[in-house]
Amino acid sequence: MLTPLANWLSGDNFRRSMAFILPISLGIIVWFLPPPEGVTLQAWHLLAIFLGTIVAFVIKPIPQGAVAIVALVVTVLSDTLTIQEGLSGFSNTTSWLTCSSFVIARAVIKTGLAKRIAYTFMRMLGKNTLFLGYGLVATDFILSPAMPSGNARAAGVIFPLVKSLATAYKSESYDGTERKIGSYLMTIGYQATQISTAMFLTAMVANPLMAQLAGEIGVNLDWGTWALAAIVPGIISLIAMPLIIYRFYPPEIEATPEAPQLAKEELIKMGKVKFKEWLMFATIMLLLFLWCFGKQLGEISSATTALLGVALLLLTGVLTWNDVIEDSKTWNIFIWFSTLLMMATFLDRLGFIPWLSAELGNMVNNLSWQWAFLFLGVAYFYGNYFFASKAARAGAMYPAFLAVAISVGTPPMYAALSLAFLVNLSGCLSHYATSEAPVYYGAGYIDAGTWCKLGIILSIAYLFIWLIIGGFWWQFLGLI
Repeated sequence: MLTPLANWLSGDNFRRSMAFILPISLGIIVWFLPPPEGVTLQAWHLLAIFLGTIVAFVIKPIPQGAVAIVALVVTVLSDTLTIQEGLSGFSNTTSWLTCSSFVIARAVIKTGLAKRIAYTFMRMLGKNTLFLGYGLVATDFILSPAMPSGNARAAGVIFPLVKSLATAYKSESYDGTERKIGSYLMTIGYQATQISTAMFLTAMVANPLMAQLAGEIGVNLDWGTWALAAIVPGIISLIAMPLIIYRFYPPEIEATPEAPQLAKEELIKMGKVKFKEWLMFATIMLLLFLWCFGKQLGEISSATTALLGVALLLLTGVLTWNDVIEDSKTWNIFIWFSTLLMMATFLDRLGFIPWLSAELGNMVNNLSWQWAFLFLGVAYFYGNYFFASKAARAGAMYPAFLAVAISVGTPPMYAALSLAFLVNLSGCLSHYATSEAPVYYGAGYIDAGTWCKLGIILSIAYLFIWLIIGGFWWQFLGLI
């Protein structure tokens, strides 16, 4: 009699059941708890739905888009928000910027431009292992403004390249040869993406969300401001990271003379640069120009620029309409992102975020803003250990910590930039921190202990580079 029950408890059915039970239970418990003094019942009920949604986003009992639809329906049927308020996220310009950026990323991959850039850097920099690592870093950096998915870059472009290099040098995860070169390159490939996602507004799906939330309190993080603020600490991090990995997790092979030849052969197979690749390149250059200078030229917003890019790719035939409507990943992201943005916005408007900020601020109000922000920043950064999604973490923690930081006297722009960048950089910490992490970890080249150890070392470097050096750079720019 016990055997079927034991089998069920240890099987997939039980895990799926728990994946449903946990977010629902959390939402119900919070819903029926009395709200604290200063929080309205409406705000408290929205918090209950929001927390259940965040947990469901992390453990994924059903796809995230489906979770979002369920959350939206619950929000409206429970009279927590009206249907117009519930659907407001879908008309938000930030949602369309994110959606359009993913469509553009599809075109970068479809045309072969992403692969050509990767092999070009490999051919130029691949003569030794350290510089081969910098080739991977350069590839990710170049692609990041036009590809808002770390998973698309790290798992879709960089990972296959790294795996082929490891195989070429007979460095495999299953025969004890992973430390030859594979482990080092796998680490570089993953960690480069955690830096590049911080460097551009369009480099990661949650960045526009954080910019929108910062804008709600009067801090303008447009594309140009974000990129300019990130360029110095970002470049320093991109230079330092491979050196740190080389010092603490060195490859056994130092020279890689075959790598440029391998890249050359792949480029020959690809043939000459095709017309659609040139069109893709020209579109990216136009987008970067308008993202930087669109407001000066006539108040052209980032979302308008991204939609212009999609329109040009459709008109020139780089993308077909079927490419757009069949890209289920993009529309899945559009649905859950818009819903998350809506809930985070109304938590602020209904007064919960200001209340939480005041409560947290009371805990550090006896400290100077520098020490208070350092305490908040460290707690915020290492809070990543409790999340498996940067987007979920940004929605759950960014607005509250930003409001608290400002309430204790932190310059608003410094707080908004630092916390936005730290969300991205904290992906370095664990082998489950992002959607691309399981791809690299699952390849078997890096064990969990090594991954976490290197993550701690890199995190210390990043906190110094971005909070200290970055702070001086932002002060020099006049941002703070």
